[in-house]
Amino acid sequence: MVEDDHALREAVVALLTEENYLVDEAATGDEGLYLAEQGIHDLLVLDIMLPEISGLEIIKRVRATGHTMPILLLTARDSVADRVNGLETGADDYLTKPFAIPELLARIKALLRRSGNLGKDGKISYGGVVIDGKLRDGFVEGQALGLTAKEYELLEFLMLNKEQILTREQIFDRVWGFASETTISVVDLYIHYLRKKLASFDRDNLIQTIRGAGFMLKEK
Repeated sequence: MVEDDHALREAVVALLTEENYLVDEAATGDEGLYLAEQGIHDLLVLDIMLPEISGLEIIKRVRATGHTMPILLLTARDSVADRVNGLETGADDYLTKPFAIPELLARIKALLRRSGNLGKDGKISYGGVVIDGKLRDGFVEGQALGLTAKEYELLEFLMLNKEQILTREQIFDRVWGFASETTISVVDLYIHYLRKKLASFDRDNLIQTIRGAGFMLKEK
């Protein structure tokens, strides 16, 4: 969430957190661009008028580096020309201020479904494993894996990016956060924990170690 209006940003972040989304926030264009370039987010909610770098410039730079995450523009600019400009720059959707909260949530869910990052029922499946965003657990043939909060977030991130290599840095930033006081070695520890729980259902080989790069969820 990149928005320089403090009150609005905090209100939207609180709302999304209540809806069980994990949200990083930025108040300036520079901060927003830095976060967006990390490649760890599923959706970018972005204002146009920002200090330092505009929202449209952020979109241009993000798209130029190959990032395909959906982008939702939130802005007071409501002319047809502004909307067309935002969409042609690379945004996926456009919502003008002031907006209704139910519409914001509906548009976010629609963008995540469209990008394949959210199933219609809040579930994602791959390789015989199903994760349930409401229950915050994984299942194999209906049996729960019994995941801890961090194990669930790790498996969810792997499944959202299945068949793609994720570096330890990307995983650490996504699951533990930029401000975490723990070390990056925690990633390998939790990969071990997750494999151990998947091994009970003969699914541990889904998580592949890519030497010198990171990890990938992929069926062999």
